[in-house]
This record gives sequence, C-alpha cells and structure tokens, in this order.
Amino acid sequence: MTAQDHIIFIVDDDERIREALGELLASHGMATAAYASATEYMRADKPDVPACLVLDVELPDINGLELQSQIADENHPPIVFLTGHGDIPSSVRAIKHGAVDFLTKPFSDANLMAAIQAAIAQDRKKRSDRAEIDELKQRYLELTPREREVLPLVVSGLLNKQAAAELGISEVTLQIHRRNVMQKMAAASLADLVRFAERLEIPITHSRRAGGNRI
Repeated sequence: MTAQDHIIFIVDDDERIREALGELLASHGMATAAYASATEYMRADKPDVPACLVLDVELPDINGLELQSQIADENHPPIVFLTGHGDIPSSVRAIKHGAVDFLTKPFSDANLMAAIQAAIAQDRKKRSDRAEIDELKQRYLELTPREREVLPLVVSGLLNKQAAAELGISEVTLQIHRRNVMQKMAAASLADLVRFAERLEIPITHSRRAGGNRI
C-alpha cells in the first residue's frame, strides 16, 4: 500500500488528536486529510481513491453517528469510529449501520491500524464490484431489444426450443440471439451469463408473451 493509492480522512475536533493520527498514519506510509468538523469534511474536495473515514463521535456541528446516517446512501468510505465516551447502544448502532470498528479512546495503535487496513480493503472491494457492475451495464445496453428478451429466458434454464416458443420465434433464430447475447456480454459460459444477470438483478422468471411475432 502506497500513499498515492489511498487516503485516510480524519474528522476530529481535537487538533492534537488530528495531528497524532496524521503522524501515526504517515509513519505507516498512509496519506491523510484532516478536518475539524463534519461540515468541513463534507465540503472538501476528495480524491477518487480507496479510502477510510476515521470519525469522532462527538463533533462541534453534528454527531458522528448522525453523519453516518446522512451519508449512508452515498458511496462513502468505510468508517472507523473513535470516541472518548463510548457506550454499548452507540457502538451497536454504528456497527449495525456498517462501521468497520468502534474504538474507545485511548485505543492501541495496533487496533486502529488493523481497523483502517480492513476499511481500505473493504473499500477496494466495493470499488471493484461497482466497476464490474458499471461494465456489465454498458454491455447490457449494447444488446438489442430482442436480445434483452432472450437473456432472462436463457439464464432461467429454458432449452432453446422452449425459449423460442416463449418468444414466438424459430429455434434457429433463438440460437443466433443467444450467441449474440453471450458475445456482447463477454460470457464464456452459461454460468458466467447467470452470474452477470444476478449482478444486474435481471429477473430470471418468464411468462408467455401474447401475440409474439415470428421473425
């Protein structure tokens, strides 16, 4: 891990804590950006790289747990909470809503580093997953309307003859569409195509289309 391929955001109203965390993380080769409030953090321009948000619970503008709730629907970095006044309800709430860890001050450097490294790994995985889904969506958009009808029938397990009957087309035509779907979706096997459909949340149930035209 290099300082160029990640960043750790530190949000804490105590300047001494911000400086201490910055020095600790720098000693481990980690890039950081520190903020004294949630508002300052939210307004800042942030690099589009794997990240972790080290977040104090008690902040001058809003509670760290409230900030977690506000950004829950965004592609925000995984959060490691820090607090000097930890309690079980707060820690349960934080973890339930996706926090990687909830550390009570004073905490050990080892525990903090382990939590941050886990958060960075988690964010890398999320970013990789989003990139794959974006690529799959782009491939899906390249399918013709008919090919988009063929795809869910194929991944539902229907035989070519059955899928062709479902659409009211010939089996030969169905096979051509199926081959095109496999090629455009870059699926090496039916198992690949099924996985892609699941990632795109394409329903695999089917129903007979009334009045399908034979082509």
